[in-house]
This record gives sequence, structure tokens and C-alpha cells, in this order.
Amino acid sequence: MSNPQLPQPINYIADEWSECATIPDAWNLDPNTGLPVHRAVTTTPADVERALRHAERSYGFERWDDAASEERAAVIERAADIVESRIEDIARTDALTSGVPIAKARMVAQFLPHRIRASAADLRTTPRRTALAAGGRDVRLYKVPWGPAAILTPWNGPSFIPAAKMVSALAAGCPVILKPSEHAPSSAQIIVESFVKAGLPAGALQLLHGAGDVGAAVTGDPRVKIVSFTGGPNAGRAIARAAAEDFKVLQLELGGNNPALVLDDTDIDVAADGILDGMTKLNGQWCEGPGKVLAHRSLVEPLLEALLDRIARIEIGNSLDERTELGPISNAPHFATLRSRIDGLRADGATIHQPAKLPGPDGFFLSPTIATDVDASLATAELFGPLISLHAVESDEDALRVANANPSGLDAYVFGGDLDRAIEVGSRVLSGEVRVNGAKVADLADGSAQSFWGASGIGGHAPGESVRVFCGDRVVGVDSPDLPM
Repeated sequence: MSNPQLPQPINYIADEWSECATIPDAWNLDPNTGLPVHRAVTTTPADVERALRHAERSYGFERWDDAASEERAAVIERAADIVESRIEDIARTDALTSGVPIAKARMVAQFLPHRIRASAADLRTTPRRTALAAGGRDVRLYKVPWGPAAILTPWNGPSFIPAAKMVSALAAGCPVILKPSEHAPSSAQIIVESFVKAGLPAGALQLLHGAGDVGAAVTGDPRVKIVSFTGGPNAGRAIARAAAEDFKVLQLELGGNNPALVLDDTDIDVAADGILDGMTKLNGQWCEGPGKVLAHRSLVEPLLEALLDRIARIEIGNSLDERTELGPISNAPHFATLRSRIDGLRADGATIHQPAKLPGPDGFFLSPTIATDVDASLATAELFGPLISLHAVESDEDALRVANANPSGLDAYVFGGDLDRAIEVGSRVLSGEVRVNGAKVADLADGSAQSFWGASGIGGHAPGESVRVFCGDRVVGVDSPDLPM
């Protein structure tokens, strides 16, 4: 298979496409081969300033009335149609930058138009003005966009996460500055191209490429009023510290080492299938994937055997090959991080199991890995790859104690035969969402409202709430001297 190329990333600033600055002797690499796909790029401080000035100028009251909302909904629906026509481009680009197999990347890409159209529907059903009960007085609640929004997205969901966050902010009426991960800029660029072609109003959307320095320059600026970020905890803390200066609105999804509790009445096949699905979905590169597995002592050996048998049969290969079940890790820095995590577990006494066959010496390939015989208190770092640690516990209470000693705060899993018992145990895990007997990516239900607890971030998300995240409440009404103080 020849080495594929991707177009050189370019910025979209002040309603015009413009060249990025290239970084000398630096390239974005194909994770399948380690060969270059395009030059690494950044955005100059002058261009960052241009984007911030334009976003500030583009925030105005005239965008918030019903007519403007309907115009935005129509543009969003046109963008969904354009995205739908580019599904294969998006899937191929996702596969080439995230390492996720093309067949699975295509499934995610095919969902994109539905997610985009959902924001248009959400916009139409979110009342911008609501009359409040006020004893006969005229009091109205307005939903008003916070202002210019900085959206920073990771490399593991290179098209879906930018599209979902961006369309929610656009629907709300926030001027958006989008900075995708420097490791996966190309998919976000296709999404932005689609929205620009759909006819967005001036200033509604800008695209800046670059690494953490560009993100810090945007998120720390007082002209930005809301920041939505998905990524690592260190960057999240830096954003939160900067945001404290002017009390920006924050939505931070930072991940964690998600526990999976395997109760003593669990069907081993159900648990093995669910855990393997979770640790290999998106090549294990998703913030809600399982990390430390806490299995009742009687089930540790049979569960390990079942998992290793399944791992040994996985087809690992080039992410652009339709037959591939598990592709490479997205980028060289994260590949090095995962190997360092494995070395650290080994140094702490773990036995490392890696039974899958790798396709060759090139690329960032890693067998799904299980670490055993290590103390759970030492296995707390977010893994973010096809890697879990497996630990024995004595009871449900023991499992909960270990799970909540270093809570991920984001996601957790419970496997058990008695569903009522499993759900009850799950309700006591300190996580925003707990999945029982499965590991799907989608939210559990239309009414799900997942909070980010503790170190996993600030805020949360819920289906049907996308527009509201980027809006604040403003109450305007007739006062009365008869009301008590």
C-alpha cells in the first residue's frame, strides 16, 4: 500500500483562508508507517490576534432573535448535507490521523450529519425568550450566547468532536474559534470547509492550527468568554488557571482511569466481550474506555484467560485496510507515552500480557495489553489506549473502595448477572456515567446527562442540551415596589 498524503492544513481567519506557518523539520506522520503525510504547522501570534479581534467584532445582539436563529438552523442543515457528501473523505482522513480502522472510522463519519442536524433541531426547540410566572408582571428569561467561544479538540475524535462542539456553539450564536489537535488537523478542516461552503454569516467560525501555545494564546485571552476543551488533565488545568483571571465559562472533559467492576455472578463471556470492546474501540483511544478492571478474586483467572484468547485472534493492521480490526496508535508522542506506562507498570511488579500478532516493525502498533499482579493503588494514570490493568477484589464493597479511592469521575463499568444488583453497585461509583454489561460509545439514553466529576473535568454533556451549554440566562422584567427585599 503506497504512502498516502493529506493536503497541507490552512487557517480560516476573518472569513478568508490563509497559509499557516510551517514548523522547520517537523512533519505529521502516517501512524501505519511513520512516514510523513504533511508538514507540521502553527499559527503566528499576529494571526491569533486577527482571529480574536474578528471574533470580538462578530458578537452582536442582532444574532439572537428568532429570525437569526432560523437562518442559523438552515445553514447548519446545509452544512450537514455537504458533510454527508464527504463521508468517505472524512473517514479516510480520520483513519489516517487517528489510526482507527477505516471501517470503524466510516461508521463514525456516517453519524456526523445526524449529529449536526440534531443541533439545528435543538436550536429550533430552544426558546430564546420564556415568560416567567411573576404575579402578573412582565418578566422574561432570555437565553443569550456567552460570547466568543474557543473550542479545542483532541486527536482521537478528529472529525466528530470538532463537529459536535462547533455546531453546538454556532447554533447558540457564539462566534467560534476552533483549534483542532496538531496531531490530527485535517479532519476538522474538512468540517470547517463544509460549514463555510454552507454560507455561515461573517465571523461565525474561524479555524486556527497549532499546538498548545496557540491554544493557550486563544483560551487565555479576555475576549474569549467560553472555552470547551477535550483533552489531557495537564492542559485542562492550565486552561482553568488562565480562565480564573476573568471567570470564563468552562466545559472541560479530561478523562481518567475508568474502573470496570466485575461482580462474582458475572458471565465471563459477557465481561470479556465488553472489556475487550471497550479497550479496543477507537484503538482504546477514547476517554471513556476501561482502565483498571476490578474482578472478584474467583473470576480473575478465567477472565484473564478469556481476554487473552480474544486478543490473540485480533487482526491488527494498516488503518486503511478494510479487513483491519485494530489499527495503530495515532501519533508518535502518544505511542511513546503508552510504552512508558507499560514500562512503569512492569517496574511496579506487573506481569505484562501482549498476545496479539503485530503486522511488522514499522508504524505505531501495539498489542492490546493486560497488566496483572500490580497493586491497584499504583495503576491510576489514564491509559488512553488498548491497555488495562486487572486486579482481584474480595467483594462489592472492596471493589467500590478501590474504584473510588482514585476516581476517574468520567465513566465506569459494572458487569454482573443480577442487573438490579449491578445497577445498585454502579450508582455508588464516583463517575458521571456507569455502563452495565457493555461498552458502547453512544450515550445511554436520550435523557442521559453525564457530569464530569472531580479530576475528569468541569461541566458535562447531554443529548438535546448542546445549544444550552453555550448560552447564559438573562432575566428582564418589570420590578415592583410591593415585593419583599
